[in-house]
Amino acid sequence: MKTALVYDRVNKWGGAERVLLSLHEIFPDAPLYTAVYDAKKAGWAKVFPKVIPSFLQKIPFAKGNHEFLGTFTPLAFESFDLSEYDLVISVTSEAAKGVITRPSSLHICYCLTPTRYLWSGHDFYFKHPGKLNKIPYFRYLSRPFVSYARNWDMVAASRPDIYIAISTAVKERIRKYYDRDAKVIYPPVDTEMFVPKGRVKKGNFYLLVSRLIPYKRVDLAIKAFNRLGLPLLIVGSGSEEAGLKRMAKRNIKFMGEMTDKKLADYYRKCTALIFPQEEDFGIVAVEAQASGTPVIAFKAGGALDTVIPGKTGIFFTKQTSSSLFSAVRKFQSLRFDIGQLRKSAERFSKERFKKEFLETVNNYF
Repeated sequence: MKTALVYDRVNKWGGAERVLLSLHEIFPDAPLYTAVYDAKKAGWAKVFPKVIPSFLQKIPFAKGNHEFLGTFTPLAFESFDLSEYDLVISVTSEAAKGVITRPSSLHICYCLTPTRYLWSGHDFYFKHPGKLNKIPYFRYLSRPFVSYARNWDMVAASRPDIYIAISTAVKERIRKYYDRDAKVIYPPVDTEMFVPKGRVKKGNFYLLVSRLIPYKRVDLAIKAFNRLGLPLLIVGSGSEEAGLKRMAKRNIKFMGEMTDKKLADYYRKCTALIFPQEEDFGIVAVEAQASGTPVIAFKAGGALDTVIPGKTGIFFTKQTSSSLFSAVRKFQSLRFDIGQLRKSAERFSKERFKKEFLETVNNYF
């Protein structure tokens, strides 16, 4: 069975990239097709026999500025010739599902979410458009593009034969926006890397692990902890970093990027993980639990699948700094069992992901 993997962009590291590495373990000979490939920022992709970028790769600034190429991205994926493959697996939160396959091949879309800036996150994205906010009247100028992109996205959404969602929330979005059914297979979490170790003494700090971009809502955590005065360590980097640093008081420290090994130690030692965003799944919330640490999460998205209130963490119900502030206050009077945290996290192991994914494939061959 000749297999190809397709992914939106190979230029960063995160949860979706972990999915791709697990799929590589199942299909080691499968090449990886993508719109753009930045080998310096995506060293993890070197394990693939080939990484095949689209014609967008020839544009000098494309590898790190994909926001400016939205009009061309659909064409980039439609230009790939995948006629030699029996199985095509697209891992996508955007355009990779739009590849064209031959009628006799099987196209499985592992959907991270329906294209966020077109559907569930449209209003937030166009109020906080990142690099594009430097363009005068961006929101108004973008309307024709959004109309075109939504039409294309609906066409692209009809192309996969099977949809797999990463969470219950994403399954519901696929039904709402694409009118397609999906089964849920949770992403893989390295529950062997992230483990409690003996009697690790907890520190007196809280931890937030995230890319520093608008929809992750790191600003809510900073505002809440500015009021609380409690130590908060923020791991990650991104386009909002400078502004967030200006906002933060001295009790908040920015740690930059970390290796998984170092991050695992911080998970073990922190009081709790702060999870202020509405995430499609949210691997960091499971990594924390696997390490024996509870989560304080916004009650939405993937956290509804991964956090068990009162047992592995607590929720705050409004996406505001005041609601998070109150949740942290409440959390301080609670106790959590490490064994229960660990048992909950083991539901999301890498071996479970590989087994369920392969079973889905085998049902059609």
